[in-house]
Amino acid sequence: MHEEACLRLMHCKCPGRKLQGTHRLLPHQTQHKFSRTMSDDSQDPFRNVHQKPGLQIWTINNMQMVPVPAKGFGNFFEGDCYIVLYISQNRGSGQSADIHYWIGKASSQDEQGAAAIFVTQLDEHLGGSPVQHREVQDCESPRFRSYFKNGLIYKKGGVASGFQHVDPNTYNVLRLLRVKGRKHVTASEVEVSWNSFNNGDIFLLDMGKAIVQWNGPKSNRREKLKAVLLAQDIRDRERGGRAQIGVVEGGNEHDSPELMKVMMAVLGQRNGPLREAIADDQTDSVQSSMVRLYHVFESSGNLVVQEVATQPLTQDLLHSSDCYILDQRGSSVMVWKGKQASNEERREALNRAVGYIKAKNYPSSTSVEVMTEGGESAMFKHSFKSWKEKGQTWGLGTTYSVGKIAKVEQVKFDVMQLHARPELAAKQRMVDDATGDVKVWRIEDLELAEVNPSTYGQFYGGDCYLVLYSYQRSYQQQYILYMWQGRHATKDEITACAYQAVTVDSKYNGAPVQVRVVMGKEPRHFLAIFKGKLIIFEGGTGRPSVVNPDKGARLFQVRGNDELTTKATEVSARASSLNTNDVFLLKAGHTCYLWYGKGCSGDEREMGRAMSEVLSKQNKRVVMEGQEPAEFWVALGGKAPYASDKRLQREEPAYSPRLFECSNQSGRFRMTEVEDFSQSDLDEEDVMLLDTWEEIFLWVGISANQYETKEALNSAQDYLRTHPADRDPDTPIIFIKQGYEPLTFTGWFNAWDPHKWSGGNSYEEMKNKLSDAASISQITVDLNNANLNKSPAGMSGGGYRAPGGPMSSPPVYGFQGSDLSPRSSTPSSPSSFRGGDTSSPSARGSGTYLKPELLINKSPSELPQGVDPSQREDFLSDVDFQNLLGTSRSDFHRLPKWRQTDLKKKAGLF
Repeated sequence: MHEEACLRLMHCKCPGRKLQGTHRLLPHQTQHKFSRTMSDDSQDPFRNVHQKPGLQIWTINNMQMVPVPAKGFGNFFEGDCYIVLYISQNRGSGQSADIHYWIGKASSQDEQGAAAIFVTQLDEHLGGSPVQHREVQDCESPRFRSYFKNGLIYKKGGVASGFQHVDPNTYNVLRLLRVKGRKHVTASEVEVSWNSFNNGDIFLLDMGKAIVQWNGPKSNRREKLKAVLLAQDIRDRERGGRAQIGVVEGGNEHDSPELMKVMMAVLGQRNGPLREAIADDQTDSVQSSMVRLYHVFESSGNLVVQEVATQPLTQDLLHSSDCYILDQRGSSVMVWKGKQASNEERREALNRAVGYIKAKNYPSSTSVEVMTEGGESAMFKHSFKSWKEKGQTWGLGTTYSVGKIAKVEQVKFDVMQLHARPELAAKQRMVDDATGDVKVWRIEDLELAEVNPSTYGQFYGGDCYLVLYSYQRSYQQQYILYMWQGRHATKDEITACAYQAVTVDSKYNGAPVQVRVVMGKEPRHFLAIFKGKLIIFEGGTGRPSVVNPDKGARLFQVRGNDELTTKATEVSARASSLNTNDVFLLKAGHTCYLWYGKGCSGDEREMGRAMSEVLSKQNKRVVMEGQEPAEFWVALGGKAPYASDKRLQREEPAYSPRLFECSNQSGRFRMTEVEDFSQSDLDEEDVMLLDTWEEIFLWVGISANQYETKEALNSAQDYLRTHPADRDPDTPIIFIKQGYEPLTFTGWFNAWDPHKWSGGNSYEEMKNKLSDAASISQITVDLNNANLNKSPAGMSGGGYRAPGGPMSSPPVYGFQGSDLSPRSSTPSSPSSFRGGDTSSPSARGSGTYLKPELLINKSPSELPQGVDPSQREDFLSDVDFQNLLGTSRSDFHRLPKWRQTDLKKKAGLF
């Protein structure tokens, strides 16, 4: 063993810093507040935690966990702390969980302490198997950022003064977002002023019904594309798809005169040149070859951290009865908890990691991961020279042994036990046995059209669908509303799908659970409700009045062992699409071939036979792999190599593959890991490194930087040389270019599409669609009918309101025809945002209400200055609004105009 070095940390003498761990590092006052709050709350704080795959987020409010609605995911207030739980489905079967606690840079010590305590308790609630992560604003881990594909939005203030459900009809927004990042995007609220702009970044001027994207002259195409996707996400999630987006190129502002007129009206005239580009903060992880393993234990009240070994590390250094810290030279700190370690040691793991960071004087933003034996992260395993799995995880906390040769079998369950055993339902991701009622609509001409029940389960890539699933639980009706988006559906159809989902949701009083389903990513319950008859057609439409063109031979890949897990997906009718582990259906002429790969099971063959009856009434012909007739290959355009490596499906690799975006800067190799990767993560401008342990792949995008392309081989060698597990420097390095990927590369990606890049929209194409003449005209019309407020920086959109503090009325910008000049507003008047606003003043952040007697039965001349006589209801508090009009504000705005007028007349508000 290496020379021992002991580092002793006195718990009682730990210096007070903002980022705290669990109880023992909390100030006494914080512990007292938390204990008092927990004793006052008789309900289990984790009563609403479920174990279905996906994302769950809570914010810390008054020392309690408050759920964040799904429409608010990705929005983080700088003054708050959040807990993020992500449960994922592993390849083959089984689940894994990650718990993150996110610390806003302006959050209080009490909130940070409460979040750390809740994380530890939530870990215990889930059986101790999740990996725990500490996230600091602006320094989030790649895994955390991977949950928010379109980026993170940092909002000023906190939600302590009012946290509201996101209303997709809310347009009372005026904010400026500074967007940064090429791979992982963040957007921060900044002052609504030209002073916030610079030449290198991208800015989104969000005005509710209109979003203007201004691209700095020195920003690149990838950054512009990411910003467009973020703007679209804001439009679709926070505005129900009903906002216009325009793009201004900062270097060619004269090409967008109408949009610049809007920006000048809001921001005023620009004086002088803009600031130069600001360098991005370097938050990417630096691979460190200096890895040290420490044994962590307690002695006489002291935390003792004792060095065990330096790299290369071996798995036998870890003992189940102990806890260890793995230090990657300060770039990350990982804590490993043995299964037989004491409860106290396991509970204190996160606390000890924070104490270790303080004692080593590492930055407060240092990445922290805490994991249990058997649930190690890929990064942790990659730090060891050798790693062997002792068992395969099949659910939170349960393990099953897996042979190295036999194909992994799926665990079958009795669906009748789902209600009696909720833990089984959670593990299998099934809310029920899928025997509820199903109703399907297709988006046709932007409206809902009912689908013929005889074609339920048939989804076309050129369409969008709404699927309403109804079932009973404890004698109460429950609903799930799936929004299925075809890969080739138009932007208008996708927008209409989101809009119509809001309509259906309102019809059922907001009861449905809404699930966005992207083509090819269907969750298991979605598969189950169609009873083994789910067919995904690559293109075309299911509209009965449209005849899809004859595509000749069609090939479908069938996956699943029973009717709850089976679907057929259309793939390119080429031999290269085959896979030895699956069943395929080939429709060619008057014959339907059932092709059975050598690696498929009897259950899979049976489901393939059943699917063939749904897909074709033609003659069926069974073909075994290796015994194909000549006409089979003719229909596929001739023989060709296909995925025949059983390792891709038969055995879970001890080392999971890892994908990195890599570059050399200042002579030092840097990399950014891409978690839960897919083909869409391969950027055309990047050099990507795929590490499958036995091989290193270097993938070079078609638009990659010439210098990085030339240096790619050196980068791969640097990666192997600096790898903490002392990798073999002779490991094969495979250099491949975009469009020429071999099967040994594409086999590591799920549902690889060889035509992805030829059919995808470039940034220029997306920009042209957004910035056509009609869209720009609509933005101007919308703003001509609106009053825009320059609200305090704390004001946020989409139904979120930051803490107010002293509130003064800002200048109100009115638009009269082409006159976009500012007009004055009386300081005492409430600021409001007209033109389709359906929110209350409290949601707008003005915080100003008037007493009803000042508004009821008053002539326009008698009203307080600044009150619009036609919209005096906007100046009522929510309680007064309900009492006077007999309905909530949101329900009121869903009524027809004549009905609104009638209610206002009866209340004396007209």
